[in-house]
Amino acid sequence: MDKTYRILIINPGSTSTKISIYENEAEKYVETWRHSRSELDAAGSVTGQKGMRTKCVLATLDKYDVPLSSLDAVVGRGGLVRPIESGTYFINDDMLRDLESAAAEVHASCLGGIIADEISKQAGIKAYVVDPIVVDELEQVAKLSGYPGIERRSTFHALNQKAVARRCAADIGMNYEDGRFVVAHMGGGISVGAHRYGRVIDVNDAISGEGPFTPERCGQIPFTRIIAMCFSGAYTEDEIMKIAAGTGGMYAYLGTNDLRKCEQLIREGDEYAALVLESMAYQVSKEIGAMTAALEGRVDAIVLTGGLAYSTRFTGCIKQRVGLIAPIKIYPGEDEMQAMAEGLLRVLRGEERAKEY
Repeated sequence: MDKTYRILIINPGSTSTKISIYENEAEKYVETWRHSRSELDAAGSVTGQKGMRTKCVLATLDKYDVPLSSLDAVVGRGGLVRPIESGTYFINDDMLRDLESAAAEVHASCLGGIIADEISKQAGIKAYVVDPIVVDELEQVAKLSGYPGIERRSTFHALNQKAVARRCAADIGMNYEDGRFVVAHMGGGISVGAHRYGRVIDVNDAISGEGPFTPERCGQIPFTRIIAMCFSGAYTEDEIMKIAAGTGGMYAYLGTNDLRKCEQLIREGDEYAALVLESMAYQVSKEIGAMTAALEGRVDAIVLTGGLAYSTRFTGCIKQRVGLIAPIKIYPGEDEMQAMAEGLLRVLRGEERAKEY
């Protein structure tokens, strides 16, 4: 009989902590803790939230009567560590040090590995991360930006992109490592990656502002216009950064970052809302075209995923423009917990080797 592995999965978001207990591929228990603005502010910093969020993890284990001694492994959401290849990694001292560095203050995902390491020490088991957002498999030709000293970075939704690409490959009867895919993760941020034989050889830097505009990010806008805004005296640095990620994109045009509200406006006859939605889909389509070029025009499938993929109106606009390139597969949402469980199970079952950071 195949062994049943019990896995604890920790996924901190900016205002929530999601915790799951898996037994092999089956999610047995799940709990999402919401954190108020006052609670987060009281912690003082992202890394200062470690104690508060660790208590949430332990409380969840208590609630579902899951002793630490029953766990086989723990996996945390990967954060802004140094660029690494795709895979499942042991959390070692070097990774922990980088997770706790100044970069950790940028995003709560860093706490996933930090808390996983803390729990693993209490339980006497190993801790891992799977495909953090800094997975870097870019070819050298994709890294030159146009100015020495500023290199294009690979920061994207690696966990979900890799997971849905594997799923798509299985659905069309091939191995992920044998295929060529363009994967568009479409949520609050949008990243479009060129997957060739198991490696993401090019992708827009979703954190630094490359690529399409999104529900709350301005995307790649004219460089000289931004320079003028920065030196106009009308904006602070913080305001400019929020335009880049927070108050840009669809939010700037319509006052909402919720595509469902945008679609409601369209149903009520708002032609401008229809233009904004179509323009966002148009820019995603152009990025898919760019990644098709990175794959030399040979694509086995185009994969649409993330929260925006639930919208048939939005995906329909994309299909209309890129449907002739390759078959389009749609996997709405972003099941990060399942992706982390599957990545760790491949290691626990001996199908892959855990990598050393």
